Amino acid sequence: MEIKEKESVVVRFSGDSGDGMQLAGNIFSTVSATVGNSISTFPDYPADIRAPQGSLTGVSGFQVHIGAGQVYTPGDLCDVLVAMNAAALKTQYRYAKPDAAIIIDTDSFGPKDLEKAQFKTDDYLGEMGIDPDRVIACPLTTMVKDCLKDSGMDAKSVSKCRNMFALGLVCWLFDRDLDVAFNFLREKFAKKPEVAEANIKVIQAGYDYGHNTHSSVANVYRIETKHKVPGRYMDITGNKATAYGFIAAAEKAGLKLYLGSYPITPATDVLHELSKHKSLGVVTVQCEDEIAGCASAVGASFAGALAVTSTSGPGICLKSEAMNLAVIMELPLVVLDVQRGGPATGLPTKSEQTDLLQALFGRNGESPMPVVAAASPTDCFEMAYAAAKMALEHMTPVILMTDAFVANGSGAFRLPDLKNYPAINPPYGPEELRGSWTPYMRNEQGVRYWAVPGREGFEHILGGLEKDDKTGAISTNPENHDLMTRKRKAKIDGIPVPDLEVLGDKDDAELLIVGFGGTYGHLHAAMDELRSQGHKVALAHFRYINPLPANTTEVLRRYPKVVVAEQNMGQLAGWLRMKVDGFVPQQYNEVKGQPFKVAELVAAFTEILNKEK
Repeated sequence: MEIKEKESVVVRFSGDSGDGMQLAGNIFSTVSATVGNSISTFPDYPADIRAPQGSLTGVSGFQVHIGAGQVYTPGDLCDVLVAMNAAALKTQYRYAKPDAAIIIDTDSFGPKDLEKAQFKTDDYLGEMGIDPDRVIACPLTTMVKDCLKDSGMDAKSVSKCRNMFALGLVCWLFDRDLDVAFNFLREKFAKKPEVAEANIKVIQAGYDYGHNTHSSVANVYRIETKHKVPGRYMDITGNKATAYGFIAAAEKAGLKLYLGSYPITPATDVLHELSKHKSLGVVTVQCEDEIAGCASAVGASFAGALAVTSTSGPGICLKSEAMNLAVIMELPLVVLDVQRGGPATGLPTKSEQTDLLQALFGRNGESPMPVVAAASPTDCFEMAYAAAKMALEHMTPVILMTDAFVANGSGAFRLPDLKNYPAINPPYGPEELRGSWTPYMRNEQGVRYWAVPGREGFEHILGGLEKDDKTGAISTNPENHDLMTRKRKAKIDGIPVPDLEVLGDKDDAELLIVGFGGTYGHLHAAMDELRSQGHKVALAHFRYINPLPANTTEVLRRYPKVVVAEQNMGQLAGWLRMKVDGFVPQQYNEVKGQPFKVAELVAAFTEILNKEK
C-alpha cells in the first residue's frame, strides 16, 4: 500500500442530527491536532430541534480542514464527503470538490430513504451526476450490527455506533493513529465503559474495512506537520476557549469568577463548560431570563468578583438595561455576545456579524463601552483574557464579540503558560483614602477606584441615578451630568489597545482588505491566494473596535484601495467612516448565515484590483 504526502485535506461528515456527526468530526479533529496538524472546523447544525429522520432539513454537518502548515479556514469544498443517508448526500454534495471521494452507507439509501430525500429515481448517483467510481459504497449499518452482535446492546444503541465506523474508515484514509481516538472515547464514556469499548470496536472495524478492501477510489494520505512547536496541544472549540480565558483571567487577578447567564444558542456551551469548574472557584448561575443574568453579574461585580454574562444577539437586546447600570456605576463586567443570524429568532444555529452597531450603540443615553472581537476559535482564549483585564483595570463593562462560526468551530490549541500573560491589577481604593473616599474618586487614568464591600472606611452606595462627581450623592445638576458623561467617555477613549497589525504586502499593497472578528481566516486565505497570483495585497483585521487602535487612521489612508469585508450590510465600514475623516472604503457584504467562501472573496477582490481607481 502506497502512502502519499499531502499538504492539507478537508473532510465533511454529514447525516441526521442524531447520527453523531459532530462527535465523529470532533474525534477526527482531536486525533489530527494531537499529532501537531493545524486544524480548522465548521459544525453546521440544523435549526430544527429534532427534524424527522431522513428529512432534508434535519441534516447535520461537520467539516474539518487539516494541514501540514497553517490552515485558516475549514475549506470551501471537501476532499472527502461522508454521507450517512440519502438526505445527507442530496444536501451536502454541493460542498464537495469535483474529484472528492464520497463514503455512503448503502443501507440508508432504500426506497423510503430516497423518497424522503426527494430523489425521483433509484439511480441517485446518476440523478446527481456523481461518478460511481468516486464512491465508497458499503453496507455500513449491516457491518456495525455484525460487529456488535455479541455485545448485548439493544438495536438503538448499536445504531448509534454507525458514526464510529465512518470515522474508522476516514482514519484509515488519512493514516491516523487510532490510539488517540480510543483514549478520547474511554474518557468521554468513563462512566459507561461498555459503550466506550463498543465504539472502539466499531472504529477498528471501519479502519480494517478500509485496509482490507484497498478501495481504488481513495489513496491513503499522510499530512505531516511542518513546523512543530513544542508543547501540549488540544482540539478546542471557541466557546470552550472563551471559558478557559475567563478562568485564566480570574486566576491571574486573584478573584472568583461569576457567570450569570440564560441559555441561548450558540452561547450556552460557555455556561456548560464553566459550570464544570467549581473546584477553580467558578460560580455559575442559570437565571430565569436574560436581564436577570446580567443584573446578577452586576451584583457579583459590586461584591468584588470577575463578573461575566453570556448571550447571543437577542439576549444583548434584553440585557441592555442592566448593561447600562454597569456603565453608570462604573463596575467591571464582561458581556459575551456569540453572534448568530437575525433579526428576532432568525437563524439560531447560523453565523453572522450583525450585532456590531448594537454593541456600540444599543443602549439608552451616552453609554460608551469597549468592544473587542475574537478572530478564531483559539483566539477566543486570548480575547476573553484581554476583555477581562480591560474590564477590571478600567472599571467598565466590556463586550466580547465572537460568532457561531468561531464559537462552535475548533482549532489546535497549545496550552498556554499563565506566567507569560500580563498581570491584572484592579484599581482598588488606596489605604490613604480610607474614611475620606467617595464613590467616584478616580486615579490618574480617570478610572474610578473599586471599593469592595467589607472594607471599613470605604462604605458606599451605587445605583442607576446620576451621582455627584465629588460626593457620590444623587445629582440632577446639568453641569455635573455633562461632566460625568464626558469623564465616562474619556475613560473609554483612553484605554490603551495594541496597534492595528498589517499583514502581507504592508509596504506597497495595491489593495488593503479590512475585516473584524471571525472572518480573519477566510480573509487571510484570500490574501494569500491573491499574493500567489502576483497581486500586492495586505490585510488589516480588527480585534479592538472601541476604542480603535491609535494607528487606525494612518493604516486606512496608506493604501490606494481599501475593501471592508464583513458578514453584515456594512456595520464596521460605517463605524470606520464615523471615526476616520474622509474614509470611503469599498465594501464586500454577505448575510447568508454561512462562512465566507475564499474563492468568492478572491473573485470579488480581483475585480476591485482590476478596476480603475
